[in-house]
Amino acid sequence: MATTTTTTTPLARPGVTLTSEESLRQLASLPRDDSTRRRRDLTARDPSTWSLALTRLGVVALILAVWEVGARAGWIDPFFWSQPSTIWDTAVTAFRSGGMVENTAFTFTSTLGGFFLGTVGGVLLGLSFWWSRRYALTAEPLVIAFEAMPKLALAPIVVLVLGLGIGSKIAMATALVIVIQTLNTYAAVKAVDRDLTTLLYSLGASRWQVFRKVVMPSTLPWIAANLRVAIGLALTGAIVGEYIGSTAGLGRMIQYAGSTYDIALIWVGVFTLALLSLALYLVVAAVERKLLRKITHTR
Repeated sequence: MATTTTTTTPLARPGVTLTSEESLRQLASLPRDDSTRRRRDLTARDPSTWSLALTRLGVVALILAVWEVGARAGWIDPFFWSQPSTIWDTAVTAFRSGGMVENTAFTFTSTLGGFFLGTVGGVLLGLSFWWSRRYALTAEPLVIAFEAMPKLALAPIVVLVLGLGIGSKIAMATALVIVIQTLNTYAAVKAVDRDLTTLLYSLGASRWQVFRKVVMPSTLPWIAANLRVAIGLALTGAIVGEYIGSTAGLGRMIQYAGSTYDIALIWVGVFTLALLSLALYLVVAAVERKLLRKITHTR
């Protein structure tokens, strides 16, 4: 015989016990505030891409307008901070002369070179830790020590050994990326399901088969998710190398402008560097999303 559960709800009057069915009916009969619900639905929705882009552009335009008005009115010292109109004129002159394009291409190439070498080298090094526990425990503290070391201290040695060309900039970018990728990949290796690897070994699988069928697919999402961090580190390494000594590059241009008190040219380099980093970030983020989607579909 079915029993009817009873519960006491805030809807019930003191001393009165309602069944669960009666409680649900009373809750359904409560008046609804449609305006509040509509406001909640609107706040839960993400803004459209176009409206978000316009909002961002509006914020940037407002900052530039306040900056320009403040410099013209004397609220901001244009000698130390320059002003957007002067920065724009300097940028046009720099691009027309061709030097800006050359410096941007130099930094872009060294960043991509360091990103590729650091990512590939870090992934291979991190995956190699899976093959030997003793090797992993021996190498991990050395990798962490290299990560903790300020790379700026190594930059003069790298530039002296490899010269002022693009090779030293790629080496600095690689040094910043490879450690992060190594530690990230090693963390992914340690997170591999040990029960699954034990099962494959019990079924007669070789060490290479376990690595190819379990370790590699398990670590790929970790590797793909770290690409956006790696591209930023690669750009930082390239700029550090250009600051120490270089024949070209945005970092060298900014350093030269600072030594000659050309504040407008400094801002041109900073804004160009910001646009370059944004473009690289968006491209790598798109590649990362495609890789993660492909990995998800293949599972």
